[in-house]
Amino acid sequence: MKLLVKVMDIASPGVLLHQTDAGTIGVLEGDRVRVFNEASGESATALVSITSSVLAPGTIGIYRKTNGRLGFAEGSTAEVRDAERLASIDAIKKKMDGGRLTQEEILGIVKDTVAENLSPVEMTAFVTASYIHGLDMDEVEHLTRSMVETGDRIQFATHPIVDKHSIGGVPGNKISLIVIPVIAASGLRIPKTSSRAITGAGGTADLMEVLAPVEFSSEEVKRMTEKVGGVIVWGGSTNIAPADDRFIMVEYPFRIDATGQMLASVMAKKSAVGADLAVIDIPVGAGTKVLTVQDGRRLASQFMELGERMKIHVECALTYGESPVGHAIGPNLEVHEALVLLEGAQVPGSLLQKSLALSGIALEMAGKAARGQGYAMAESLLRNGKALEKLRQIIEIQGGDREVKAEDIVPGEHRFVVNAPLDGYVVELNNRALITVARAAGAPHDRGAGLLIHAKKGAKVKQGEPIITIYAERSWRLQKAVEIGRQLMPILVEGMLLGRISPVHWI
Repeated sequence: MKLLVKVMDIASPGVLLHQTDAGTIGVLEGDRVRVFNEASGESATALVSITSSVLAPGTIGIYRKTNGRLGFAEGSTAEVRDAERLASIDAIKKKMDGGRLTQEEILGIVKDTVAENLSPVEMTAFVTASYIHGLDMDEVEHLTRSMVETGDRIQFATHPIVDKHSIGGVPGNKISLIVIPVIAASGLRIPKTSSRAITGAGGTADLMEVLAPVEFSSEEVKRMTEKVGGVIVWGGSTNIAPADDRFIMVEYPFRIDATGQMLASVMAKKSAVGADLAVIDIPVGAGTKVLTVQDGRRLASQFMELGERMKIHVECALTYGESPVGHAIGPNLEVHEALVLLEGAQVPGSLLQKSLALSGIALEMAGKAARGQGYAMAESLLRNGKALEKLRQIIEIQGGDREVKAEDIVPGEHRFVVNAPLDGYVVELNNRALITVARAAGAPHDRGAGLLIHAKKGAKVKQGEPIITIYAERSWRLQKAVEIGRQLMPILVEGMLLGRISPVHWI
């Protein structure tokens, strides 16, 4: 069927048909059509939306993203036909029924995901089915390789290439700002592609963006890494494992992070940047993604097995996750805390110890330090200023101000101090509640928003002493965060006497 083209400024892929034309072609809302541009020889499959009023019969509305592939001029003619059913739909249905997918089936799903041939409903079905039924290690490997194959890859002439990743779940985990420059300062190369926050108060890319731009192509990542030894960039701009970002956006509303897809997500990005070895940080404890050490060991073995299959040497660190890393949560506050450490000041033990421990493991894996000596070497690179100088080089090559100092990074002007209600000890810090309060204050979008924790778990406090300060860039945001904080009570202070229990006397 030939229809006149109306180009529509809608970012999503797809086309719009009048209901009369849809009936003639034989498609319903959510079906697909094949659209041909006979002048250019281009064609594309597109999802169908149907209207009874926006378009006149005989006209097809082609969305901007779809027309980017087809190249129609306004008022030209398109040939439109019913499209065949995608094979990946049958593969998704197979997984929904609990079946095991082949390499070809998974590659088809990933290719259609990257080409945006799958609707949000269909991608949701795949992610949900994988979450409910799980993926075995062969399926995980197929998914990992398919993600790598359908995106850009970086190949370096010299090796080893090092990478580091945290599976997340702990607020304030700004250690990449320290680990990456420490490793690069040793002479190793570490092209760190990072994520933005989805459910947290600041992903590594959000933090680095306080200091420098983070959106670069894979070619630019390679060039910058070869010049200064490392980068800290947003993976979503590189076209490295692009299917992963689409799956993550499907997972986000449900707050799910299926193990198989997480394994594939992490290792696909490591493989795509040419990593020879990777350190995986697995925080463990209540309020994290991994509740017990036993679960952490199981996940670590899966990471290491997948690493062997992908020819990447993987070692995992099980880290304490029941309390924030350091005292700061939120972009500016976390960057300030990391810079203070790099500049030589004494800082909270958790931030220093975790950063040096993970850096040390990478240095030992790469042969820069003998086993058991990596921590000391990392500490030396931090204390002698080489890590700070390396971060300045990374900031500069990414387009930031290399002379930036911790004192230049300030929190939002609006603040509220939460004081201890009584003499006692901090007996609980609820990670999820802390993140919720920080996000309510505006983090990560408002860089100055967040929390500063003055007393962590186990600390002795006196009545009236500050235990948390909430920062915001806008007063209404601060008010909202304070209200949510009162509801969630993210920090609990108790005296040494937790309660009195007396016998019951019957009268």
